[in-house]
Amino acid sequence: MPVQITPESIAGVEHLIRPHIRHTPVLRVDMTDFNLVSRPVDLKLECLQHSGSFKARGAFTNLLTRTVPEAGVVAASGGNHGAAVAYAAMRLGVPASIFVPGVTSPAKAERIRSYGARLVIGGDRYADALAASERFAEESGALTIHAFDQPETLLGQGTLGAEIEADLPGITTLLVAVGGGGLIGGIAAWFRGKVKIVAVEPERAPTLHRALAAGEPVDAPAEGIAADSLAPKRVGKLMFPIAAAFVERSVLVTDDDIRTAQLALWDKVRIVAEPGGAAAFAALLSGRYSPGPDERVAVLVCGANTTAVKFD
Repeated sequence: MPVQITPESIAGVEHLIRPHIRHTPVLRVDMTDFNLVSRPVDLKLECLQHSGSFKARGAFTNLLTRTVPEAGVVAASGGNHGAAVAYAAMRLGVPASIFVPGVTSPAKAERIRSYGARLVIGGDRYADALAASERFAEESGALTIHAFDQPETLLGQGTLGAEIEADLPGITTLLVAVGGGGLIGGIAAWFRGKVKIVAVEPERAPTLHRALAAGEPVDAPAEGIAADSLAPKRVGKLMFPIAAAFVERSVLVTDDDIRTAQLALWDKVRIVAEPGGAAAFAALLSGRYSPGPDERVAVLVCGANTTAVKFD
């Protein structure tokens, strides 16, 4: 029977993976710190999750709810999903092979290796790495863990929605960065319209933006500063009907907007965010999303795997 992406199934998964993941903190900031009109905004710091991003939730859900063969697991990733699968596999004693594209940042590649996984460069873009990983799965018998178009992945990412609701019961609006859509799909499936979910994407990788306009997942460019985390060829088939029903809109930001947000998060509140992790905040900081006077806004800072901050 197909796995259903519902609040009930997400709650069941949350109980299962809770011993293996962190309950990440919330930081309330005043936007006057960022030279904007005074307004409290809550930052959910999922960048502090194991392996440096929210992806650990989906990784543990896959490994704990599916039968893992002797050959272990295989994943294709721009970096964060691979790091999460490698981390979960290490913690659970499972062999892991991770295929990444050439655009993967050195920080993410090194993190994957540090967890003991086999790292393979599989082409220039995510689609190339995915094809290479699928060939390996067929030859080896390893279990494929998809970065976003997998029911268990969506359920795991949906546990972040449950955590946000518990931490911030009064929010009206949540800004979420989008690549393949596993994160926003899981979160939207949890809230089911109880809060306004706003997608944020790079202008050079508008996967959900184009899908919503077309009424179905379609190919989009896969370029820009966040190409290693927010630039698959298209959003997942599983998440799209959820997004179409429960995501209020998609907002596009430029690479410069994202760089500015990264710098501001570090300069003002000492939060390290990779480009994809800073994208949602970039929408607020740039004014590309302008909240109404009665909105109580939360922003998901979803990843921190970057070498942008160097220590002396």
